[in-house]
Amino acid sequence: MLTVMKFGGSSVADLEHIRNVAQRCIEKQQAGSQVVVVLSAMGKTTDGLIATAKQITEKPSRREMDMLLSTGEQVSVSLMAMTMIQMGVSAVSLNAWQVAMHTTSDYQNARFKRIDTERICKELDDNKIVIVTGFQGINKYDDITTLGRGGSDTTAVALAAELHADVCEIYTDVDGVYTADPRIVPNARKMEEVTYDEMLEMASLGAKVLHSRCVEIAKKYGVELLVCSSLNRNSGTMVREKTKMEKMLISGVAADKNVAKIRVAGLGNDPESTFRLLNLLDRNNLNIDVMIQSLGKDGTKSVSFTVAKPDMLRTIDVLNDNKDLLGIKKLDYDENVAKISVIGAGVRSHSGVAAKMFGALANAGINTEMVTTSEIRITALIDEAYADQAMRAIHETFLERV
Repeated sequence: MLTVMKFGGSSVADLEHIRNVAQRCIEKQQAGSQVVVVLSAMGKTTDGLIATAKQITEKPSRREMDMLLSTGEQVSVSLMAMTMIQMGVSAVSLNAWQVAMHTTSDYQNARFKRIDTERICKELDDNKIVIVTGFQGINKYDDITTLGRGGSDTTAVALAAELHADVCEIYTDVDGVYTADPRIVPNARKMEEVTYDEMLEMASLGAKVLHSRCVEIAKKYGVELLVCSSLNRNSGTMVREKTKMEKMLISGVAADKNVAKIRVAGLGNDPESTFRLLNLLDRNNLNIDVMIQSLGKDGTKSVSFTVAKPDMLRTIDVLNDNKDLLGIKKLDYDENVAKISVIGAGVRSHSGVAAKMFGALANAGINTEMVTTSEIRITALIDEAYADQAMRAIHETFLERV
């Protein structure tokens, strides 16, 4: 049996936490499993490094930021290996180039191309616990790259897929996946299991327990994920392809405050104008989500869309640099917005879900701006100030009333 165990920053925040994690990993090995451990940087290390860089410049080199941020995980894995060795267990720490973990060259948002597993397999055959840096890789120039938000989750699942692990266990500071953020919605309930598709939507829409890219990989390669707490031994949530036949109509409610809305006006009313806009954003690795377009009285087209808040300034720079090419007459933005969503397989097969959702928002006095739907979710853009209130109102409507 082979198990990949991933621990987030709060799980390895200090030496006491590191010893706790080391003990859990050792117990897993003693129970008969080979163990690969993936770690994030300790506590708020990454935030501290970003703050230090911003004291130098508000727009640091993306390559140099990757060089800087990758040091956090190297500290974690080396301290963990030292701790395990001190506890009498053979262990070895490896960083991205030692594995090696090959990625694209998109600094701060790289994606895996392939992973060489020979070194890991050799160390496992020598009965060692292998501890690998999360969040990072190397590109074709042998530069260090980082994987963006949730990168350590992505590392763990990619390793589990490549090594054909029996399970990938994601340890965090909560007991599992909840129907909503329990810190905001006190009556949120932990789910025993959830499908890849539902988890993918929840992750992409603000649920912070897993990142969407790791769920995409898990679904593609059939890696079962167990989400549980590093602070206790409670049962967690299993993420897999199929779950029980009978389940709730709505699986969860999520809010994402990490978004910004951008509006461009004055585009030509022709098919090429929207293509040129989206193609430009794609070439610059800028992902958009909710999008609507409308026709003005003067016959020009307006397009509004959302991007991740950290990408807002870069998106605006790209659009300003190409104003003439795109025919943009006006460009404005709003970073005080949030996405609120309901997720569940029942969205596509049950009528009235949208009506209940917007009824809950209306009763709470919360206005909506933009709306998008898929087979298993409905998302609305709202004022960020009302995000928590909206989540509680919708959760009460769908998941608390009998």
